[in-house]
Amino acid sequence: MSFKGFTTQLVHCDRLAGVEEGAVHAPIHNSVPYGYAATQDLVDVFQGKQVGHAYARQSTPTLDYLQRKIAMLDESVASLVFGTGMAAIGTVFLTLLKAGDHIVASRFLFGNTSSIFGTLKGYGIEVTLVDATSCDAVEQACQANTKMVFVETIANPATQIVDLAGIGKLCEQRGLVYVVDNTLTSSYLFQPKSVGASLIITSLSKYVGGHGNALGGSVSDTGLFDWSAYPNIFEGYRSGDPKMWGINQIKKKGLRDFGGALSSQAAHLLSVGAETMALRMERQCANALALAKMLDEHPKVAKVYYPGLASHPQHQRASDLFKHYGALVSFDLVDGINSTEFLDKTNIVINATHLGDNRTLALPVAQTIYFEMGLEARQASGISETMIRCSIGIEDTEDLLNDFEQALASS
Repeated sequence: MSFKGFTTQLVHCDRLAGVEEGAVHAPIHNSVPYGYAATQDLVDVFQGKQVGHAYARQSTPTLDYLQRKIAMLDESVASLVFGTGMAAIGTVFLTLLKAGDHIVASRFLFGNTSSIFGTLKGYGIEVTLVDATSCDAVEQACQANTKMVFVETIANPATQIVDLAGIGKLCEQRGLVYVVDNTLTSSYLFQPKSVGASLIITSLSKYVGGHGNALGGSVSDTGLFDWSAYPNIFEGYRSGDPKMWGINQIKKKGLRDFGGALSSQAAHLLSVGAETMALRMERQCANALALAKMLDEHPKVAKVYYPGLASHPQHQRASDLFKHYGALVSFDLVDGINSTEFLDKTNIVINATHLGDNRTLALPVAQTIYFEMGLEARQASGISETMIRCSIGIEDTEDLLNDFEQALASS
């Protein structure tokens, strides 16, 4: 039976894949080793001649169920899951790039992603950060040794929207691996495959899991990139369907060699949490838009960063690309109001670092998650020294707006 609806596919994915005993959720397989009655079967699994599991660092039946679900959501040929979103990002870079290669990336990135580029430079991989809201800036930065372009859909925390479609066409013309981090939109709001993405990265800890109780990340291969023409695929992985060469190398080098494995316990939590993604995101995005409009009209708020506002520089682009405008709202208070004191006056809002939770979370950006970046880099990323970032939850809209109203009134 074929379902078209997003949530219908999600909630029936495990069951229709054939879970034992008629269960509707995939079971948790906690075993680290997997034994075989015939030694040759184990040999064939190791050599890729037979489907099976040998060691939980590379795969478990529970992870297979989650990976099948993520691949379905991302409209991809295959997906891999990792212990965290950063494990997924780092693995893509370190398994597909080598010394002497060059990567072009948006300068509007999650802080830890920006940090890992410093690590890559230490390994002899060149990195150029550009204002990727313009495809021309990406094109001008390309060099003869450029192998990859990396962007995020909605930038954290200043919500810039890069030229996703234009960059996709550029990467196709130049034969570049196009990596799109879809964390802040998720597959519910946006399909990176529609703009030509080669690989899709998602922090499953955020909107996919949704409950703030499990870390995880994923990499999906859309099947659009021709890995047979990519020089960095090791000779040993150049067999079988070329569409699988990239993801196979990421699996062998990233999970087997680097050990960025996701536990079956966490995979189960993320898989069950994903079932309500559409319901949660509908409320979160509606709450975010309502809050952004309220803040935009408040005299004690100097600036609001949210793609759903007509004043946002990439509002039309976001309208064309995304189902909704996301659930991340950032804003600057007017001079004279201390951001940390303001946040202390809220009652519903939790002072915490995370995104995509059912609860609304907030923090002062420059003093916390982007403190290590330094003033110059913050300014280049469009981050003010007074910015407050909010990840909007599923609370009742009136309660949420009232909480911000009373905190502003007493500030």
